[in-house]
Amino acid sequence: MSAYLQIRNLCVTLKGGIPILRRVSLDVAAGQVHGLVGESGAGKSMIGKAVLGTLPRALQVTRGEIWLDGVDLLSLPARERQRRIGATAALIPQDPLTALNPVRRVGPQITRRLVDILGWSRSDAEARALHLLEEVQIPDPARVMRSYPHELSGGMRQRILIAAAFSAEPKLIIADEPTTALDVTVQKQILRLIADMQARHGTALLFVTHDLGVVSKVCDTLSVLYAGKVIEDARMRRFFTRPIHPYSRALLAATPSYEDPEGALTPVPQSVIEQVEREVQDHDRRAAP
Repeated sequence: MSAYLQIRNLCVTLKGGIPILRRVSLDVAAGQVHGLVGESGAGKSMIGKAVLGTLPRALQVTRGEIWLDGVDLLSLPARERQRRIGATAALIPQDPLTALNPVRRVGPQITRRLVDILGWSRSDAEARALHLLEEVQIPDPARVMRSYPHELSGGMRQRILIAAAFSAEPKLIIADEPTTALDVTVQKQILRLIADMQARHGTALLFVTHDLGVVSKVCDTLSVLYAGKVIEDARMRRFFTRPIHPYSRALLAATPSYEDPEGALTPVPQSVIEQVEREVQDHDRRAAP
């Protein structure tokens, strides 16, 4: 299975040379869901931002390649790179309350990409938006198109963002912790919806999360990150049955058990943290000029 997204030796640094991503490499094939797992601050979202060209100005790519459908994005002029990303990739952001413009109706926020970037007529874009709102199981989509975000629940707003992400039939979608701001019941519905939409459209999906339970439900493969470094790559079944790295094993052991909800939580041992910190430091010493 050929990879639609290929990241090779990607390094991102803060101005001043502080490493944020350390030679990250991963593949996401068409029709595959690849999870990015790690603690807060591990660099998961920065990988997605590097792919989409939305890194904060204080960060810069200093090394590596990002291949999207056989083209190295980092080798393209900025305008051509953004045109290609806009036509082939999309984002499902983390917080639907802040991702949607509160003073604009929902409809134009779904159709804007189709009209402004891809040149669709307004009537065709609106018809596409209505169809997608039906596909993400929103009742009375015509009314929702005329609504403002504050008039809708968090779950409906997240469904709207999913519809917007799939609007132009992108080949790659990056989902950046799309269930974090939702309650547990709605999270389950949204995860099932994303999985169904991804399978139906055959999209490559890069799924960013800190929750191994979510990974086990939606992903085919995963990368475990610590301090911007990939600690382990694995297929899902192998990871949950035979994790290789001690940090991966410690993360699994620290995951709360549904079978024992009152059981004590197991923190990641300090010895494991020290080991992975040494690996990161060794990496930085080898990478230094």
